[in-house]
Amino acid sequence: MSGGSYNYLFTAQDLEDLHNRRHDLEEMANRLSGLGYAQDAARETEELLVLFRQWETRAAVRMRRLEDVWHAVEWWDSNDSSETRVHEALAIYRGDHDDAGEPRA
Repeated sequence: MSGGSYNYLFTAQDLEDLHNRRHDLEEMANRLSGLGYAQDAARETEELLVLFRQWETRAAVRMRRLEDVWHAVEWWDSNDSSETRVHEALAIYRGDHDDAGEPRA
């Protein structure tokens, strides 16, 4: 049986699948670059990797900003906290309070 040098990268079905195959995508970008006559395909493959890196960085920043809000809502919905904690978390998220939860002057 032949094929599979890049773990069947060409069969990726969606972004999650492609993301899970990033190592293979990197290897494919390198291989295409090395061909010398596939620079356009190499650049576009590399662009996919750049987009993944950008998205990961941007998503990580937003996840950190939203973490307390998500936590407050989840705990409220599971009856471990109150709606007041959601309002407090949103105030901090929106910048109405400092990180200690104290109102800004």
